[in-house]
Amino acid sequence: MNFNLSQIPERTISPRTHGLTMVMDKGLSIEETKNFVSVGAPYIDIVKLGFGTSMVTPNLREKIEIYLNNNIPLYFGGTLFEAFLIRNQIEEYIAICKDYGITYMEVSDGSINIPHSEKCGYIEKLTKHATILSEVGSKDATNIMAPYKWIQLMQDELDAGASYVIAEAREAGNVGLYRDSGEVRQGLVNEILTKIPKEKIIWEAPQKNQQLYFLQLCGCNVNLGNIAPTEIIPLETMRIGLRSDTFHLYLNDNNKNTY
Repeated sequence: MNFNLSQIPERTISPRTHGLTMVMDKGLSIEETKNFVSVGAPYIDIVKLGFGTSMVTPNLREKIEIYLNNNIPLYFGGTLFEAFLIRNQIEEYIAICKDYGITYMEVSDGSINIPHSEKCGYIEKLTKHATILSEVGSKDATNIMAPYKWIQLMQDELDAGASYVIAEAREAGNVGLYRDSGEVRQGLVNEILTKIPKEKIIWEAPQKNQQLYFLQLCGCNVNLGNIAPTEIIPLETMRIGLRSDTFHLYLNDNNKNTY
């Protein structure tokens, strides 16, 4: 940090195992990627090349090298995994990830229906090739799962070898964890946290009010995902109480009442 300031919460240090910020890259250019990394590298823990964008992004290999040369791991979005899977091309998917130096993989079933035992089988298989993030929750706003089902799926996928489970919200933050208005399903979140360790969950939270909710609930080192590249610095300030939304979270009582 550039200044010394008391009563700043202690952030985990990169490479982090929790307190992660996963950024959604939906098609940054080479120059945009360089600029993004130049200011955000200390706060970017994982980059997701969203949905199937990596298939149509020009200069993909050069772009990936920018991230990897800055020690930022990345992975292809779960939709691309599903696109290969439904075409019976999973071995090609593995080979492509290896060829591009991708060491993280997302296993999801947001766009296709995969029997859960089969999904866990893919998680177990892919752990031999990469660090696995598994996504739980449907992209279909009409498919609302009961909290016990979220918990069961998350636990099974962690047991199968996933390093983290991603709680689905899409890039807009209006399904899965959230109502179509973007409001958090607070009862769902609280029930999940009674059974699944918070350090193992990446909450997709693209909207500021969603990020704020999880920071207030779980603290500055909560794992957050689907963060826009332009929001990496603003989010870090919100994590440590340097934004009006969280300004008073970490002050002691004397300071809160001074002004």
